[in-house]
Amino acid sequence: MNTMRFFLLRRLALAGLLLAALGGSGVLLAGDDDHERARQALTSGQVLPLAEVLARMQQEGFSGQVLKVEFEREHGRFIYEIRLLQAEGRVAKLVVDAVDGRVLKVKRKDRDRH
Repeated sequence: MNTMRFFLLRRLALAGLLLAALGGSGVLLAGDDDHERARQALTSGQVLPLAEVLARMQQEGFSGQVLKVEFEREHGRFIYEIRLLQAEGRVAKLVVDAVDGRVLKVKRKDRDRH
């Protein structure tokens, strides 16, 4: 395994552990019931851990610094909304299926636009 890939995977794993250690405080949900359902979905294996989703995104060519992560249930589906700061200051907002890690939607904008 090359050094760059090792450090990326290590960083992704640490980000996932940090979110888990924070008890989901990095996860934004509408209410306490939603938060509890999301936690149960993760611990029961119904959804993928964030670290695994980020690794899959990297393999698909979506790279950058993670700025924000939201874990929600939309239209009966658990999703991760992930904002990445990409090369040249571009911000990408990805909607990712939390069950299988598929990127469902990508929205990009330049940092200079307001």
